[in-house]
Amino acid sequence: QENEIKLLTAEIERLKNFGCLGVSPSLEGLRDENAKLKYRLNFLQKSLQEERSKTAKSMININSCLQEIFGAAIQAAYPDLENPPLVVTPSQQPKFGDYQCNSAMGITQILLKTKEQKVSPREIAEKISKNIPANECIEKVEIAGPGFINVHLKKDFVSKQLSSLLINGVQPPAVGKRKKVVVDFSSPNIAKEMHVGHLRSTIIGESMCRLFEFAGYDVLRLNHLGDWGTQFGMLIAHLQDKFPDYLTVSPPIGDLQAFYKESKRRFDTEEEFKKRAYQCVVLLQSKNPDFIKAWELICDVSRKEFQKIYNCLDITLIERGESFYHEMMKDIVKEFEDKGFVQVDDGRKIVFVPDFPVPLTIMKSDGGYTYDTSDLAALKHRVCEEKADILIYVVDSGQSVHLQTVFAAGQMIGWYDPKVTRVAHAAFGVVLGEDKKKFKTRSGDTVRLIDLLEEGLKRAMDKLKDKERDKVLTAEELKAAQTSVAFGCIKYADLSHNRLNDYVFSFDKMLDDRGNTAAYLLYAFTRIRAIARLANIDEQMLRKAAREEVLILDHEKEWKLGKCILRFPEILQKILEDLLLHTLCDYLYELATTFTEFYDNCYCVEKDRQSGQIVKVNMWRLLLCEATATVMAKGFDILGIKPVQRM
Repeated sequence: QENEIKLLTAEIERLKNFGCLGVSPSLEGLRDENAKLKYRLNFLQKSLQEERSKTAKSMININSCLQEIFGAAIQAAYPDLENPPLVVTPSQQPKFGDYQCNSAMGITQILLKTKEQKVSPREIAEKISKNIPANECIEKVEIAGPGFINVHLKKDFVSKQLSSLLINGVQPPAVGKRKKVVVDFSSPNIAKEMHVGHLRSTIIGESMCRLFEFAGYDVLRLNHLGDWGTQFGMLIAHLQDKFPDYLTVSPPIGDLQAFYKESKRRFDTEEEFKKRAYQCVVLLQSKNPDFIKAWELICDVSRKEFQKIYNCLDITLIERGESFYHEMMKDIVKEFEDKGFVQVDDGRKIVFVPDFPVPLTIMKSDGGYTYDTSDLAALKHRVCEEKADILIYVVDSGQSVHLQTVFAAGQMIGWYDPKVTRVAHAAFGVVLGEDKKKFKTRSGDTVRLIDLLEEGLKRAMDKLKDKERDKVLTAEELKAAQTSVAFGCIKYADLSHNRLNDYVFSFDKMLDDRGNTAAYLLYAFTRIRAIARLANIDEQMLRKAAREEVLILDHEKEWKLGKCILRFPEILQKILEDLLLHTLCDYLYELATTFTEFYDNCYCVEKDRQSGQIVKVNMWRLLLCEATATVMAKGFDILGIKPVQRM
């Protein structure tokens, strides 16, 4: 933007000179050109100003800062090295400083391989250290062991960053240009109930959307419903038999799952019904109004059931089911045919994608389309029409080969370039019962999601009553605590596991208020928020103190907590890259336990032992409490967890 502003300014000057010299291009043309350039210049200057003010408020990613500093030092020390390794990590122990740069060992190997120079890592570390440019964050560096560079941060730098956080609130890390992100998640099937298998996609997808939105991206949250296909033939035929006046009187389908099972049983056992079901599919696909009405009625019943679950879990989605892409499918088939990618196999139209053994079937022998066709149509629409820069599919691991084949087909036909557009499958494992087998009911059925959520509410209330919270909270506070704990624990139990692995669903573990659980974190958060309240310090006083007080970080536990709080942007940056949300859960747990260490060792509020009266309030420590709570609250928000003031 800065370069373009310079060029535009020069161009405006050049046009002015045209006018002065009396050169003859039409004056109107010059004015138009000048106006356009000035408009563009104003727009760029304004957007650059906004970007700068946003960046000024952004929380600094200390790890990225140190990488820039050490990148420059390595470049100065070894200018001939191409892409030298740049490894900066937080130190695990205080005696090794605050961060470590471990690049020297890698550079030793490169020098040996490419230049046949044998140089010790320690010597390389010394050379890098001597070339560290002037900066605001490093107090000193020390070389340890074979060539680790231990970095000690400046106390006043950390203190200033904490003050900035308290004044500006938790701001996202600076991520550059605002990009469009499309996230495909949840995606249940019409006429079937949401079950525990939909839980992971729904929770993980929602949290990813919240993270990208917080980081300033333009996010489109899509629910790719299974709302089209041959199963609607049998459902409509059964609807006509059971509720013949469905066109004038809304049919009272109470239990859609039972309705689906009845129609499936008839489809499998009654030949006449089966034939009629196939006719219904043809009439639906040819957009017969009566059949479209029947289809809409069935979809509406499902939607209402899905929405109950989305309301419970605070999920926001835009519905864009398979039916949305139906009209595009014939063009998809034609495009693959025109480019010579289609082969005919036993009447089917198939597409082989390099490096994938199983072809995509884009048209069945009866002329119908498949999931492959609708997924290709959705991919094309998202990258070509929606102009997604990043496209994320939150779908179970079982779909991995299918999705990778669809993505590769999209690249092969030229819809997108993976160097420009990021298309990712955020895969996840299955939910297991405590017996480590697929999570089922006692009768062997799939667990209904609505039943699971109701059980969570019941168990959360039992837990709160065990702790005698019903005696100290009002009815309203108790209800808020119940929903916060129940749904928070279900979400956190999922998100705190690496999504690539299967995870064991256990209410007992997730409601335990010890260890890395939502119950523990929610309780810790409520306690932190209560510290200032019990000292009679209100929000206004904290805001005033944040502007005036210097955060003293002399005690080792204050220093440890301050650094931990400021690691938040680097945690978020990592998740934006690898889409692994358990890193945020691990961080929040580490922050809560680091806070406990601080609170146990550093008095925030000092009281008279006899009278219990407050003698002294250490305001800088209360500000550390506030900074911890602010970061935890934002972490909860990204995870979709709602804390409460009293628990």
